[in-house]
Amino acid sequence: MRSALAVLSLVVVSACGGAPQQAPPPAQVTFATPLQREVVDWDDYTGRFVAPEDVELRARVNGVITAIHFRDGQDVRKGQPLFTIDPRPYRAALMQARAQIARAQAALTNARQVTARSRELAKAQAVSAEELESNVAAERSAAADLAAGRAAASQAMLDLGFTTVRAPFSGRISDRKVSLGDYVANGQTVLTRIVSIDPIWFEFEGAESFYLKNLRQDQRGERGSSRHTANPVQIQLADEQEYRWHGRMAFLDNAVDPNSGTIRAHAVVANPTGFLTPGMFGRARLLGSGSYRAMLIPDEAIVTDQTRRLVYVVSKDNKATPRPVEVGAKVEGLRIVRDGLAPTDRVIIAGIGRLQPGVPVTPRKGVIKADPTKQPAPTKPIDEPASGQATVQ
Repeated sequence: MRSALAVLSLVVVSACGGAPQQAPPPAQVTFATPLQREVVDWDDYTGRFVAPEDVELRARVNGVITAIHFRDGQDVRKGQPLFTIDPRPYRAALMQARAQIARAQAALTNARQVTARSRELAKAQAVSAEELESNVAAERSAAADLAAGRAAASQAMLDLGFTTVRAPFSGRISDRKVSLGDYVANGQTVLTRIVSIDPIWFEFEGAESFYLKNLRQDQRGERGSSRHTANPVQIQLADEQEYRWHGRMAFLDNAVDPNSGTIRAHAVVANPTGFLTPGMFGRARLLGSGSYRAMLIPDEAIVTDQTRRLVYVVSKDNKATPRPVEVGAKVEGLRIVRDGLAPTDRVIIAGIGRLQPGVPVTPRKGVIKADPTKQPAPTKPIDEPASGQATVQ
């Protein structure tokens, strides 16, 4: 009886779970080799549009405003009349100066005739040397009076010209600061302000780290320094989704500001329609590298392990193997991998959620596709010299 009970107990124990459990099947994953493209990096900056020429127009003669020839805020051409200051006193001064020239010319002609006769008489010793010298001095004085009269006439002509205030360059004018009948003072009264708008400058400041990176690239021959190379700049306005404004670098300052650690620069942008206005905010990207061949993978394939970036690759024995990588900018919806991958690596791009290092997987081949419509939004300037964007060449 006892032997039968023992056998029955063993049967019951075996039926209740004594058998070993089976291992779960390998995870299903999708892999693909990195997509390779020729790309260039772009560095992100923020800045504002400024007028290359920005002038406060002031009166250059005293007088009363008798005419205003523009509409507030309109575009004006170089040399276009803007204000008229009462010209009558200056026209009279010019006429007086011309009359003085005529008087001085007549005096000089007479003095020359007297001097010529004195020289002839001096040959016959009919006049003294002192008298001849006096006549010569009178001639020189008359010539000086004529030169002074001509200078006075030139000044009077300038003053008469200044009574018509003209646009010094083509641009956009502000509102008038004076009205008809106002008295304006030479060099003191502000009449209006005018700014040039075509072309226009885009001014920004770059971090010293960006500046150093660009200098190193110039030394290696990868990309010319903006100090002597008109590198391309693309600009996006605050309400735009694309970089539709294009310019060229034209200025890089001669020193880094020790307080901010930045260096000033500006690009020249064509603005034939006058749409861009001084003071507008913009985001710009400046060519940040030469062309190079890059490997691209989806952002979804990259996992973060504290401070490291990792991707999983399928090993030869179909196991998930983590691989530390160095990533770069984003281009066409994909992320550039600068280091850590080989072109032949089988990168897991789907099914990463429950992977552990070294676990077996069931790989299925996929394809990495770029999407030209997925360009990243621009970012603010950063301290580290890492590019925020890239484009396919």
